[in-house]
Amino acid sequence: MTSGSAVVIGASGQIGRAAVRALARDGWEVRAASRHGGRDDSWPGEVRTVAVDREDDAALAGLIGEGCDVLLDCVAYGAGHAQQLTALADRIGSAVVVSSCVVYEDDRGRSFATMGEPDGAPVYPLPVPESHPTVRPGDENYGTRKAALEQALLAQGDRLPVTLLRACAVHGPYSPLPRELYFVKRVLDGRRVRVLAYGGTSRFHPVHVDNLAELVRLAARRPGSRVLNAADPQAPTVAEISAAVDAAMGAPESEIVRVDGPPPSSGVGDTPWSAPHPLVYDMSAAERELGYRAVTTYEESLPATVAWLADRVEGRDWWELFPTMAGRYPDEKLFGYAAEDRWLAERGGRR
Repeated sequence: MTSGSAVVIGASGQIGRAAVRALARDGWEVRAASRHGGRDDSWPGEVRTVAVDREDDAALAGLIGEGCDVLLDCVAYGAGHAQQLTALADRIGSAVVVSSCVVYEDDRGRSFATMGEPDGAPVYPLPVPESHPTVRPGDENYGTRKAALEQALLAQGDRLPVTLLRACAVHGPYSPLPRELYFVKRVLDGRRVRVLAYGGTSRFHPVHVDNLAELVRLAARRPGSRVLNAADPQAPTVAEISAAVDAAMGAPESEIVRVDGPPPSSGVGDTPWSAPHPLVYDMSAAERELGYRAVTTYEESLPATVAWLADRVEGRDWWELFPTMAGRYPDEKLFGYAAEDRWLAERGGRR
């Protein structure tokens, strides 16, 4: 007995792969759509793959066809994509759409977009609930476009019930932005010292793709118009992530050099999780509304992630493998070993 029909947009991406797998195992008849119509080896054979350019309105309408019971959009971004979905609302039973933590702003109007400005780092409550203020919707940056997407979809009300999942630091295999590479590559390169800004205590709440897929599965079963945070059970510190990667790779635990405050020089001690103030999610709404229980933890899921990363990058140029990450974090920032060694040498440290 099937649960109904499901369409997944962005099925070949990191989130889509896991979500298709979870929906198919839960009894949904899944159409897995991506630009090239790729298939993941973990999907059941009955999953139907479709090549679709989601920017093509006619192609998207053809994908939906006569309709689907639930639609998952992993790549929706901005008011234009919201308009695409709402134009098809009469053919979609309910939707689940992946949003982002970047929509949140603090009580002084600071957000992820202001991080690089003097005193621009946002200070969020601990933990952050879904009711916390968000940035003004617009077209200026990633955060304002995600906010525009959210508001346009929520305005549909009963016409298109939509669950918006505000994912934070998504992790797992097939990531285009694998933050864990920061530590995995250091292990592979024989670097034994980890210089960590802000005392290594920064926390940027992660969510594994299997936990995100579980939220998708539950939301598909319980349609409604809502916004929910999406995160793992714990938010480890940067120092804890470093130790967890070492353990997952069977390496001796690295020596941690803790820097009080921001990075002491360009790139040194600045990891993809580093920030002066933590971002930790309140997950009580997902637990209450969907009965959500995480299917894995950060540490439990890490071995598969680091094994995938190590296999991909060893002996190869990481920036060619992960252009999205290279665009956000230049090599000299992530792996500026010469600057790191100079800084350590000045303080009598070791490499």
